[in-house]
Amino acid sequence: MADICLNVEVRENTGTGGARAARRAGLVPGILYGGGLDNVAISLKANEVYKAIMSGDFINNTITIEHKGEKQLVITRDVQFHPVNDQAMHVDMYRVDADQIIEIDVSVNFINHEQSPGLKKGGALNVVRHEIALMCPAGDIPSSIEVDLTGYEIGDSAHISKIELPKNVTPAITDRDFTIATVTGSRAAVVEAEEAAEEAAAAEAAAAEAAAAEEAAED
Repeated sequence: MADICLNVEVRENTGTGGARAARRAGLVPGILYGGGLDNVAISLKANEVYKAIMSGDFINNTITIEHKGEKQLVITRDVQFHPVNDQAMHVDMYRVDADQIIEIDVSVNFINHEQSPGLKKGGALNVVRHEIALMCPAGDIPSSIEVDLTGYEIGDSAHISKIELPKNVTPAITDRDFTIATVTGSRAAVVEAEEAAEEAAAAEAAAAEAAAAEEAAED
């Protein structure tokens, strides 16, 4: 859980007009929902939201919001940004409990590239998934999932079954052993192999043609 606590106010004026009024007042409008309670229109201070976003722990993470001394654990499900200045325009927050199991996308971090024989040979890391959908406690979301590339040869794949996940954390996808990344041959190596194959085929064809010509001459 990120160490972020933001004060919120309940917005009386909802709809497009209310949202615009909030932004003019230096606030970011939002909606608080989930937890078996009614949806509530809220607003947060724009400068505080900006600092939280810049921390890197605001989106897809649990934070605490406070209203008149009452605190609530939430997860930021979505942030809408202005297309020109990238300022936060609206936030969606979902009520959770610390022990509640939720589905969340967690980024993948690849380590020990230098310990991969395949990469040392000029292979390339083909990342299939930069994030993995996980089921985990809301109060204990991992910051990232590490994939150790030690020992990976060209042609090897990192499947979810090979990854050690934290305690009480499981993949959201359970019907298949999905691929996270593969070590492939570099494009240069592929081109070199193709050229070698073409040269071998051409040499074989030339040898066959020469043999046929020689046989025809003997006749």
